[in-house]
Parts: sequence; structure tokens; C-alpha cells
Amino acid sequence: MDVTIYHNPKCSNSRGALELIRDAGITPRVIEYLAAPLDKAALRDLLARGGLSIRDIVRDKEAPYRDLRLGDPALSDDALLDAIVAHPILLQRPIVATPRGVRVCRPPEQVLDLLAR
Repeated sequence: MDVTIYHNPKCSNSRGALELIRDAGITPRVIEYLAAPLDKAALRDLLARGGLSIRDIVRDKEAPYRDLRLGDPALSDDALLDAIVAHPILLQRPIVATPRGVRVCRPPEQVLDLLAR
């Protein structure tokens, strides 16, 4: 099964999802998005494949979220995408993509539905 995890090794939820994937006997493609940030096209692709909104993947617990006032509902999706590209720490984690869909796996056990055969 083709599985990609957008991973932050410092995040316990991300580590937990990665462990569950590996426990299922799958060797995923691991993208440490802080070291290799996603561009807008990749983010849009994840949103479309997962049926997600930009607000579903933006992390509101980080300083740039507050500093840039990203909670403003008047901000466009494009402005939020620009913020994630400029500050990858704003990307919610982990995001897992499989042929069954794309999901923010918080809590990590949410990855199991994406792995079911």
C-alpha cells in the first residue's frame, strides 16, 4: 500500500501514527515537512484529495498563527496557504495520505481507517 506521512518527529501524535503504520507492516514515505516544506500546489492537492478545508490543516497553537492573526475569518484560503508555506510549523500534523484518502491523524489511531484493506 502506498502511504505518505507528513511527519514532525517532535510531535507525539505524528510519532504514534508513524508507529501504527509500521506496525501494520507498511513502510511509508516519510516527509519531514519542516525540513522539506510543501508548496501551495502540494497543499492544495492534499486538501482536494482529503475533502479538507484549509482551516482543517492549519495549526492554531503556534506563535505565527497568533502573530499573523490567522484566526481572522476574513482571511482567504490563499492567504492561509501562503502562511503555511512561509511557516511550515503551521501545518497540522500528522497528515497521512493513502489510496483510501487523506486525513489529519489526531489522535494517531485515525490512521487505522486509512490502512484498512
